[in-house]
Amino acid sequence: MSGAAPRFTVLIPARLASTRLPGKPLADIGGKPMVVRVAERVRPAGAERVVVAADDESIVAACRAHGVDAVRTRTDHASGSDRLAEAAALLGLDDSHVVVNVQGDEPLIDPALARDCAALLAARDDCVMSTAAHAIHDADEYRNPNVVKVVLDGFGRALYFSRAPIPWWRDGGPGGTPVAPAQAPALRHIGIYGYRAGFLRRFPSLPTAALESTEALEQLRVLWHGHRIAVHVSATVPGPGIDTPEDLARVRALFARVATPSA
Repeated sequence: MSGAAPRFTVLIPARLASTRLPGKPLADIGGKPMVVRVAERVRPAGAERVVVAADDESIVAACRAHGVDAVRTRTDHASGSDRLAEAAALLGLDDSHVVVNVQGDEPLIDPALARDCAALLAARDDCVMSTAAHAIHDADEYRNPNVVKVVLDGFGRALYFSRAPIPWWRDGGPGGTPVAPAQAPALRHIGIYGYRAGFLRRFPSLPTAALESTEALEQLRVLWHGHRIAVHVSATVPGPGIDTPEDLARVRALFARVATPSA
């Protein structure tokens, strides 16, 4: 997306407890905690502030030791959105201020995604949120229920998010070949969100939607209640996130290669 980005704040939720990777925000990547790497990675996006919203004082202390802004939030939040809503209130952000949620386990995220989500939301008064997606070209990825897909309307707004392979190309051949871009491209959802702070504060109070529970996708609550989400379609595939020890090992190896000059 071209044009200057609006005033916006990046919030990075960080929760110490993790079933698959305990202590994930503080996991060392090239000599720094993961959440610090995420904050440093996203700084070039041009946000007024990059703030970690942490549920534990050890995360706050680690951030501040590396010059990263952080606020302490409650430990009993049901979701990352609840944690962000508290952080927005603690920071005193006005209702129209744009907040971009960058996940705390994305140390390889493209900073441009944060800027593009902020700019898109600022330009779309018809939407309360923005997010991002990229084209799927791999059949296995298309069918994988761990890969969230999104379908758009003619105005670039999300019609639906699903773990199922959507849209389904009826005439695409056996096995469900990914939809040809010339017809209606299959899009993988990227887990980055832009909010106006006023809606972010209201969102946790919206009743949980049946589809949200079925798909285990929190963003479906927004659509269920009749709100709209603008989607930025990125030309590039984002770097891998970290959910498991194996993911962490791969990302550590990537950082090690960058830090070690070739002979």
